[in-house]
Amino acid sequence: MERRLDGAVAILTMRYPPYNLLDPELSKLVIDGLRWAAAEGARAIVLRSALRHFSAGADLDPMLDDAERGDGVIDWPMLEVLRTFEELPVPIVAAVHGVCVGGGLELALACDLVVAAESAKLGSVEATVGLHPLMGAIQRVAQRAGAARAKEMAMLARRHDARTLERWNVINRVVEDEHLDPAAMTIARELAGGPTIAHAATKALVAVAVSRGVQAADEAMAELQKPIFRSDDFRSAVESFQTNGPGMARFAGR
Repeated sequence: MERRLDGAVAILTMRYPPYNLLDPELSKLVIDGLRWAAAEGARAIVLRSALRHFSAGADLDPMLDDAERGDGVIDWPMLEVLRTFEELPVPIVAAVHGVCVGGGLELALACDLVVAAESAKLGSVEATVGLHPLMGAIQRVAQRAGAARAKEMAMLARRHDARTLERWNVINRVVEDEHLDPAAMTIARELAGGPTIAHAATKALVAVAVSRGVQAADEAMAELQKPIFRSDDFRSAVESFQTNGPGMARFAGR
């Protein structure tokens, strides 16, 4: 995993030959990269791949070995991966190209926004090897596109073009292949230049809403919003609005 900062944006680049196959080691590298970004004070993160594909899924050989030795539980840090993405208080953008299937799609769906290249092929293909998505794709597709689409993607195990998944609301945006990295960075820079504390509260509130419902989110709002009202960004943005009008505020992430 390559890590670098571009201003307030942390760029995490997977380079795990041959195809960024997800296994415990790559999972740990992703977790460590996200935590590094937070420790470095990044205000947005881009997750991308330096290889031909974003990720061709899970590494099946160690998975089969673990399944044969175990009692029906694969001891991989799947929940830790998902929790790290969800609990990190900064927006995460996936930049997807090439093949993005199985566990690779689940990594992308764990991000807050997914930008995909026009030629990308994405899908939950686990049924082709007698599995179903193991790291959250079923429930995340159900949240975004509905139960019928979640069942279709998991049960039929097809690869879909990026435009189809954009239309189904599974991913956020599709761009021409050569514009993928610039588009992802433009979005990440916009997020990084925004009110970081408010973005963290937005992530937290969405997590409550999708896991516990709208009423629970309504009840959680006041507590989650406290840091916003205490922030320098809120006070300075109000002053900017009153002095200069809308859209002129500059945020420091504090």
